[in-house]
Amino acid sequence: MEGMTVMATFDPFTEVQNFANQVLSTRNGLEQMPMDLFRRGSNYYLAADLPGIDPTSVDVDVDGQLLTIRAQRRLPSAEKDTKWIVRERRNHSFVRQLNLGQGIDTENITAAYDNGVLTVTIPVSPKSQPRKIQVATGQNQDSVVLENGQQEQKTESSEDSES
Repeated sequence: MEGMTVMATFDPFTEVQNFANQVLSTRNGLEQMPMDLFRRGSNYYLAADLPGIDPTSVDVDVDGQLLTIRAQRRLPSAEKDTKWIVRERRNHSFVRQLNLGQGIDTENITAAYDNGVLTVTIPVSPKSQPRKIQVATGQNQDSVVLENGQQEQKTESSEDSES
């Protein structure tokens, strides 16, 4: 059996088109760092695909309500006598930002990187979690705020004494 020959053609127009798509794409970050965001219980979970990334290059920070994820892919340098047949993987920096909005406990956000997936746990602030509101019933439910800031329960007997 004879040896097999691999032939790759070089098309400069395709290379120019690929470069233009990379530079001009408005969805570049979405295509390169796909993510899922969901809520379970009192936490939001963000899962971002970052395959082939050195975990030490992953950086997650929060500034106010803006969560930023940064990562870098660094490929090993090729030896001088390397002749590339196909080279599609590149060194690349990834950046993704997410506005967290209100009601997030930014002090307790955590992140873990495992098997090419970055998982960020974003807790909901205790003040923003659903809670039961007690509904008052009966005639004695009104209260009046006095000028000095104190509250006084308004009852029918106190209304009668004012007249």
